[in-house]
Amino acid sequence: MVAAQESEVAAAAAEVVVVGAGDICGSNCKQTADLVKAANPAAVFTTGDNAYENGSLSDYRTYYEPAWGQFRSLIKPVPGNHEYQTSGAAGYWDYFNGAGNNNGVAGERGKGYYSWDVGDWHFVAINSNISMSAGSAQEVWLRNDLKATSKPCTAAYFHHPLFTRGSHSATTTTRPIWQALYDAKADLILNGHDHNYQRYAPQRPDGTADATNGIREVLVGTGGRAFYQFSRTMPNIEASNDSTYGILKLNLSATGYRGQFIPVAGRTFTDEFSGSCKPKGSTGGFSLTADPASVAPGGSTTTKVTVSGTGSATLNLSGLPSGVTASIQPNPVTAPGAATVTLNAAANATPGTSTVTVSGTANGQTKTATFALTVGTTADVYFDDFERDTGWTVNAAGTDTATTGVWERGDPEATAESGDKQLGTTTSGSNSLVTGRLAGSGAGSYDVDGGRTSVRSPAITLPSGALRLSFRWSVGLGANASTEDYLKVTVQGTGNTVVLDQKGTGAHVNGSWRTASVDLSAFAGQTVRLLVEVADGGSASLVEAQVDDVRVSRG
Repeated sequence: MVAAQESEVAAAAAEVVVVGAGDICGSNCKQTADLVKAANPAAVFTTGDNAYENGSLSDYRTYYEPAWGQFRSLIKPVPGNHEYQTSGAAGYWDYFNGAGNNNGVAGERGKGYYSWDVGDWHFVAINSNISMSAGSAQEVWLRNDLKATSKPCTAAYFHHPLFTRGSHSATTTTRPIWQALYDAKADLILNGHDHNYQRYAPQRPDGTADATNGIREVLVGTGGRAFYQFSRTMPNIEASNDSTYGILKLNLSATGYRGQFIPVAGRTFTDEFSGSCKPKGSTGGFSLTADPASVAPGGSTTTKVTVSGTGSATLNLSGLPSGVTASIQPNPVTAPGAATVTLNAAANATPGTSTVTVSGTANGQTKTATFALTVGTTADVYFDDFERDTGWTVNAAGTDTATTGVWERGDPEATAESGDKQLGTTTSGSNSLVTGRLAGSGAGSYDVDGGRTSVRSPAITLPSGALRLSFRWSVGLGANASTEDYLKVTVQGTGNTVVLDQKGTGAHVNGSWRTASVDLSAFAGQTVRLLVEVADGGSASLVEAQVDDVRVSRG
C-alpha cells in the first residue's frame, strides 16, 4: 500500500499544469479568469473566439484584456471564427503579436499554426480557419513538426471540433489534421466553437472507438459566452454539460495526463479523467525531468531524474550552490528509466534556493531539465517542504479507518463551503501534505470520511541543546464538525507530546495557513518522529487538513 502511494507521489512530482478554455470574453469572463489564476499554471491555451463580437482590437482591449489579459506571459492562443469577422483576423494578430509584428506569441501572422513544449509534452496550435486539407501548407507543416519532436506526449488544439453534439455541425475539414495527429500517435485534441463541455473516449478520425491508438477530444467552449444547448447524441461521448462555465485543467507528466473540468463559483458540475501517453516508437528521442529537493547544512538527501523516450543518456549537473556536492547512480541511464541523485551539503553550505540544471546526452542529442534545490539555514536540523518524497508513511501503525481523504503528498485543489475549506495553495513550492488533494465536485468529495487517517515522519535524530519545531498548518471544518473531528500533531520520542490539537466547534472553521512553533528541547538527544492525525470521528462531517514546511532548528 505504501509503495503504491510512493509511486503515485513520484509521478505527481513531475507533473506540470496547463489550463484553458475557448469562447471566452464578451462581458462575462472574469469568473473563468479567476479559475485560471487560482490554478497557477505553467501555460494557458485558448481554443478560439477569445474576444467577442468580432475579435477586433477594440474587442480584445475592452473585454479580453481586463480579465484574461493578466495571463499574457503564459498564453498560447488560437483564433476562432469570430476573430475572422474582422478582416484577416487583424485584431487577433495586433493584440497578441503587436501591430506590424509578423511573428509572435500567436505564430506567424496570417498562418497562426505553431508548436511549443512544456514539461514532457509537445503542444501544437492549429488555425482551423484556413486550409487544413491534405497537402496544404498547414497539414505538411504539422506532419513535419510531429516528426521532429522528441517529447513522449502530444496535444493539439484548435477552434472547430470534428466531433460535437452541440448546435454546430461537425467540422469535417479538420479530418486531415486529425489523421496527421492520429498517425503520429497524439494523445489529446482540445476544441471550442460549441459553447459547452464535451469529453470523448479515444477514437479514430472516422469516429471509431480506439482505446489503443485513438485520440481523446475534449471540447471546452465554456470560457464565458452564452451557452449552446445539445441537439443530438454522439457515440463515444463520456461526459457533457451545457450549463456551466469553467476551464479545463490538465496535470501533465512524462507518461500521461489527468484532466479536470473546474466550474466557476456556485456551480457544481465537474469532470475528471485520465489517460496514458501512447508509445511513439523508437525514434531515438529522449527527454528529462527532475524532482525538487531540500537539504539541511551538514546533511544529505536524494532526488530523482527521470529519462523518458529511448536511448542511453549520460547525465551531468550544473548550478549546485556553494558547499553542495552530488553523485548520480546509475549513469548513464537507459531510457525509459531513472537515476538517483545524492546531494551532500557541507555544514557551511550556502542557505537558499538554487536552480540546478541536469543535462543529458544520448544519440547525439543533448537535453536539459532544471530543479529547485533548497538548502536550509545553518540552524536547521531537519527541514521538509514536501517537494519530494522523504519517507513520510501513511497509516504506519496499520490502524487507520478513513475511507476517503487519506493523507497524501501533492498539489492541493481548493474547496469551499461557507468559506475556504481545503486551500488550493502551499506555503512553498507546489506540494504539501494534504487530506485528499483533489477537489472533486465539492468540498465533501474527497474530505476525510469514515474515521482516522495518519501520516508519520521518518526518524529525526536530534542533537543536544535548545531546539524548536515549527510547521505550517491549515484545517477546514464544517458546521457539522464536533470535538470528535480534529487535526492533531504529536511528537513521539521516549514519551509522546501533543503539540497541536484543533477540534471541531459546531461552527464553520475556515482553512488558512497558520504557523505552529513548539519548544522541542525536552527531546534533545533523542530520535523522534512526528505523527499527524486527522479524524472524522463522529457522524459524517466536513474535515480537510494540510501541513507544509516542517522544520526543526537549533536555538
